[in-house]
Amino acid sequence: MRSVEEPKRQKRRTKNQRIRRHLMSENENHEQAAVSVIGLGQMGSRLAQAFLTAGYATTVWNRSAAKADALVAQGAVRAATVDEAATASALVVVCLPDYATVSDLLGPVVTRLRGRVLVNLTSGTPEDAAGMAAWAAEHGAGYLDGAAMSGTRLVGRPEALFVFSGSREAFTTHRTVLASLGNSVHLGADPALAPVYDTALFGMAWGALAGFYHAVALAGSAGVDPAAFAAVATEHMPFVTSLMADHSRQIKDGRFPDDDGTVEVHAAAMEHLLDTSRAHGLGTDVPELIGSLLDRAAATGHGSDGIASVIETITKGERNV
Repeated sequence: MRSVEEPKRQKRRTKNQRIRRHLMSENENHEQAAVSVIGLGQMGSRLAQAFLTAGYATTVWNRSAAKADALVAQGAVRAATVDEAATASALVVVCLPDYATVSDLLGPVVTRLRGRVLVNLTSGTPEDAAGMAAWAAEHGAGYLDGAAMSGTRLVGRPEALFVFSGSREAFTTHRTVLASLGNSVHLGADPALAPVYDTALFGMAWGALAGFYHAVALAGSAGVDPAAFAAVATEHMPFVTSLMADHSRQIKDGRFPDDDGTVEVHAAAMEHLLDTSRAHGLGTDVPELIGSLLDRAAATGHGSDGIASVIETITKGERNV
């Protein structure tokens, strides 16, 4: 007589077989996955290194062939020509000085890109990205525009942020390979979004760093060690980022409550920062810029509003205030 446990054991065996087949399929896909990297400057070399470290077959090409030597020593395949690099893989990643260079190099071999996905990690404008996407589509290639938002040091680590925009299908198909670079985020189908985010986040980072440099100089005038100040400053940053999240909602709603202080209150505090900086012989470029934004906001009727209302003066532009 058949044991009542037999159907359960059979079900477990069937489930385990499915899991094994899935894992074998994943391993086969990983082994078959290939990527080509065209352009081996500081960033391009790090991209290729990340793909190699993740175990993907990586073909590399650079105008100066010697730049590929170290990667070839680690297992990369050196392409003799751009054509060879473009046809070696289903995923072709380019990282070059500008979009004109991308067009010059890939133009003669564009027909070879049909059916492949071109990922462009070259810095440029939204208009550049839209034009390149249209050009790729015209020749039957999928297109993703992208930007490395964490410099070169973090490439290949989970905390490295890469943003992509363009074909959702292309991103989904190659998501695992692109994840070798770091936290890969798809922003949307509009290819212009990646360069928009790139320039916006670059400006934000420099704004934060400029404030940090001024703060270090001010604390340093009182004998505070930069590292000691930075240790406290980084503890303060979660509060600052929480303001970003809250103020983004205020900006979307067009309502600026004074929970975090009014424009007038912050303008007065900025005057204290200016006075203290001058008293210590420091440059005042950073607080003067912020003070100017606050003054313009107050002059246009936002003095009693929350500080996020400064967005109104920025959006309208100085000439229209």
